[in-house]
Amino acid sequence: MVPILGAAARVLQAQQPAPAPARADTTHAAAVVRLPTVVSVTREPSRSTLTLPFALTVTRPDSGRPGQSHLFLDQALMLVPGAVVSNRFNPSQDARLSIRGFGARSAFGVRSVRVLRDGMPLTLPDGQTPVDVLDLETVGSIEVIRGAASSLYGNASGGVVDLRSAPYPASPVAGEIRSWGGSDALRRLAVFAGGTAGPLGYQAVVGHTGGEGARDYSRQRLTQGYLRAGTTRGATEYSGQLLAYDMPLGENPGALTRAQLDSAPTMADPASVRKRARKAVRQLQGGVQAHRATPAGGELTAQLFAGTRTLENPLTFAIVGVDRLLGGASARVVQPVAIGGVAHRVTVGADLQGMRDDRRNWANCNAVPTANASCPGAGSAERGALQLDQRERVSSFGAYARDEVPLGALLLSAGVRADAVRFRVDDRFTADEDDSGARSMRAVSPMVGAVLRLSPAHSLYGSVATAFETPTTTELGNQPDGSAGVNRDLSPQRSTTVEAGVKGITAPGVRYGLSAYRTWVRDELIPFEVPGGAGRTYFRNVGRTRRDGVEAELSALAGPFEVGASFAWSHFRFQSFGVNGAEYAGNAIPGVPEHVGQGSVAWRGARAFVVAEGIAKGRVWANDANTASAPGYLVVNLRAGLLPAATRAWLSPVVAVQNLFDRRYVSSVAINASGASLSATKFYEPAAGRTWLIGLSAGAR
Repeated sequence: MVPILGAAARVLQAQQPAPAPARADTTHAAAVVRLPTVVSVTREPSRSTLTLPFALTVTRPDSGRPGQSHLFLDQALMLVPGAVVSNRFNPSQDARLSIRGFGARSAFGVRSVRVLRDGMPLTLPDGQTPVDVLDLETVGSIEVIRGAASSLYGNASGGVVDLRSAPYPASPVAGEIRSWGGSDALRRLAVFAGGTAGPLGYQAVVGHTGGEGARDYSRQRLTQGYLRAGTTRGATEYSGQLLAYDMPLGENPGALTRAQLDSAPTMADPASVRKRARKAVRQLQGGVQAHRATPAGGELTAQLFAGTRTLENPLTFAIVGVDRLLGGASARVVQPVAIGGVAHRVTVGADLQGMRDDRRNWANCNAVPTANASCPGAGSAERGALQLDQRERVSSFGAYARDEVPLGALLLSAGVRADAVRFRVDDRFTADEDDSGARSMRAVSPMVGAVLRLSPAHSLYGSVATAFETPTTTELGNQPDGSAGVNRDLSPQRSTTVEAGVKGITAPGVRYGLSAYRTWVRDELIPFEVPGGAGRTYFRNVGRTRRDGVEAELSALAGPFEVGASFAWSHFRFQSFGVNGAEYAGNAIPGVPEHVGQGSVAWRGARAFVVAEGIAKGRVWANDANTASAPGYLVVNLRAGLLPAATRAWLSPVVAVQNLFDRRYVSSVAINASGASLSATKFYEPAAGRTWLIGLSAGAR
C-alpha cells in the first residue's frame, strides 16, 4: 500500500500554495467564514472534514437547535442526511437507526452502524448496539460517517456514530438541574456537575425518567448516569468514562394491523398485553484511554473497556433472560514518515472485543389458564418450562492500516482492514440433543480515496470502499425450525460502495455538502416471520441488492438566525431475490423511505430563542413483496424558551410541542411480519400525536 501511494505521488506531485487559514466561527457570522469542522471519529483526532474522502456530518444538537429534552435519539440526529431514526414509541424497543438503509431491518437495538461514546465502543463484537444506555444530557457534538466504515472500524455496512461530550466547565465547580414534564405523565429530572481544576476535568450526570407512554401499555421507568474525567501527566493525556443504566420497567405495546391503526392508533397489541411483553435491563460499562504525542507529529492511543448487562425480556413467544459480560481493547499509532522524498502519514491499529452471554428461554405462561407441560404452574407463575439454556461467546479481532499522501492540493489515501469474528455456542439444555457448535467469519476490507482541495474552503472527493457485516448472535440463534445452536445457513453480507461528493464553506457562515453513491450488496440479511411464530423474527440471506442515493446538507448563520436543511434520495432495490416461489427482483428494499427532507430555523436573541423543525418522509414499504406500506408524512415541532444568563446563577424555562398539527402517522414498521392475511398482519408502529413538554433548567457556575 505505501509503495503504491509513493509511486503515485512521484507521478502526480505538483506544488500548490499552502491554503490560507480560515477565520474562526462566531455566533453571528455576518462578516466571518467558518473554520472547517474538526472531527475525531476518523480514528485520528483533529481531522478537518474537508480532508476526508467520504461523507461525514457533524451536528451540535443544543448549539444549533437549543431547548432539546435529551430524551430522543431522532431529535439529536436530525439534519443528518441519509440517517433515518425511527422512534418506535415503545420503551421496550430501541429507536431504529439506519444509515443509507443499513440497519432498517433491526428488530431491536441498532444494526449495521458502529456506535461509540467519546470513542468507547458501545457496539458489541457481533455488530449489535443496545442504544437504550445512551445518555444525551452531556452530548456536545455527534460525528456521523455515512457509508462503508469497515476500513476504520470493521463489521458494519452503514457507518459510524460517535457521540462526543461537551467540554468540561471552565470553573472548578459548576452544577445544573434540568427537569421536564409533559403529556402522558412524562417526568424527567437530571442533575449535572462538572468543572476544571488545574490539569483535571470532570463531568457527571444522573437522570431519572418515567411516564405512561403515548400508547396503551407503554409505561417506562429508568435511571441512567454518565461520568467522564480526564487529566494530563507529562506528555500523556488520560481519560476515563463510566455509563450506568437501570430500567426496571419498559412495557412493549407491540405493532398493529391496518384496521387497528386506523380505528385506535394508541391501542396496544392485545397479544402483547395478554402475555405481559416488557423489558427490564441493567447495564454498567466503563473504559479508560491514554493518548500521547510522538516526535515528528505522530501520536499513540490505547484503550481498555469492560461492562456487564442483564436482561429480563418477556415476549409473546417466550421469556428471554440474558446475563452478559463484555470487554475489549484497542491501540493505534499514527506517524508521519518520508519515503523516497514523499511525505506519508501512516496509521496502524488493532481492535479486540469479546462477549459472553448466558442465555435462557422459558415458556411465557401469562394468560395460560390451565396447567400443561410447558406451564405446569399456570395461573401462579410467569416462567414456564425451560426451553433453551446456552452460553454464547463472540470474539472479534481486527487489524487495519491506512496511508495518506499529500500532493499539493490533492490528498490520496488507501487503507485495508482484516477482521475475524468467531461465534461459539455451548448448549446446556441437552434433553433433546447437544446443539453446541462454532462458526468463524473472516473478511478483508480495502478502500481507496482522493480529496482535491478546490480552494481553502472547498473540496471534491471520491472513494471506493468495501464492508462486511456478520449476523448477530440472536440472528444466528433464531432458527425457523426451532433448533438451538448456530445457524450454519446464514452468511455475512458484503458490500462495495462507490461515492463522490463536494463539501465546503461558502459565503459568511454557510456550510454545504453534496454526495452521490452506489452500493452493491451480496448476501444481504433480511428479516422475516413464520406463520404461528408469535412475532418472532428470523433472518435469511438474499441474492443481491443495489442502493443508489444522493444526500445534501446545508447550514447557514444570518444574524440571530441559524438555518439547517438536509435531503436524502434513497433508491434501494433487490436485484436478485426469490423465496418460496415468489420473485422480488426490482422491488424496493423495505423499511426505508425513498425521500427524506428535514429542516430547522432557530432564532436566538440576547436571552430568548425560538426553534421550528420540520420532518418529511416518503412512503415506507413494510414487506419484500411491496404489498404493504406506511404512508409518508410531514411533522412540525416547535419550542421556545430563555437561554442561560451569563451570570453565576441562572434559570432557563422551555416550552415545546412535538407534532404541532397532531398528525397521525406510522413512525416505524415491523418488516416482513407474518399473519393469516395481509389485513391481519401487524406491520405498523404508530407515532405519538401532539405532545406538550415544559422544561426548567437551573444552574450555577
